[in-house]
Amino acid sequence: QVRLVESGGGLVQPGGSLRLSCAASGSTVFGIDDMGWYRVAPGKSREMVATVTSGGSKTYADSVKGRFTISRDDGKNTIYLQMNMLKPEDTAVYYCSGRGHYGLENIDYWGQGTRVTVSS
Repeated sequence: QVRLVESGGGLVQPGGSLRLSCAASGSTVFGIDDMGWYRVAPGKSREMVATVTSGGSKTYADSVKGRFTISRDDGKNTIYLQMNMLKPEDTAVYYCSGRGHYGLENIDYWGQGTRVTVSS
């Protein structure tokens, strides 16, 4: 099994920065390849923010390109999301996700989320 734990959320002013972290652990963490960040804004459905594969390929939502950067530290089983030039519309609960591959079975793991509030 895999456990994902997010950290780094908080309250920031528009234009400010935050760095989110997600640490993966567990007996089957070795099966995780793709990981990413998703968010749920007030009154909106979940959306992809950024993903990174085990090979290092990255994908970003159009709304965060140029402002957010996803990175991965395989030695620590951790991914990060550097969030710069934050806007009020970035306010959301941010969730970390990892996809595990075990033979023919795929399993998605999710963290509990960390709240980001961008406000003056």
